[in-house]
Amino acid sequence: MRILAGRFKGQSIATSRKLPYRPTQTRIRKSIFDRLNPYRYETVLDLFAGSGIMGFEAASRGAREVTLVEKDKRSLNLLKENGKKFQGVDFQYIYRDAIRFLETENAFDLIFADPPYGRFSLDGMVKTILDRLHNKGKFVLECAACQQPYPDASSVTFGDTRILIWTKE
Repeated sequence: MRILAGRFKGQSIATSRKLPYRPTQTRIRKSIFDRLNPYRYETVLDLFAGSGIMGFEAASRGAREVTLVEKDKRSLNLLKENGKKFQGVDFQYIYRDAIRFLETENAFDLIFADPPYGRFSLDGMVKTILDRLHNKGKFVLECAACQQPYPDASSVTFGDTRILIWTKE
């Protein structure tokens, strides 16, 4: 996988088919970041980070602090290796369940969440994540297309994937 835009455009991200994640497809990533533009963010949280591609893309596009939360140790080790390619960005690598991480009081400008489809109650998670956003912050949720859209979120569907985006007012 490669970074699509920003100061690290073209930088490759190592991935592994042996690890239990599903990286966000290139066309979906492009659509998400196109929808976020011109929003500026400094602090980013990538929950269920997996390959970390969303956090790394945000770093390339201007984030100065990126927190990647992953509960698979092998995936976390690969995240750390990939993070070495991005000079000038403060990465925090958290080995923890994403839901447990949300119990902290940290707040962010931009939060990405891509939980395994069908394994989590999204309603409670959405409310908790929205509470962790700074004012005017944005939350991007990648979920199964069969997930009903929320009336307070913009939504777009790509095949079996739905992207929901909230802005905290």
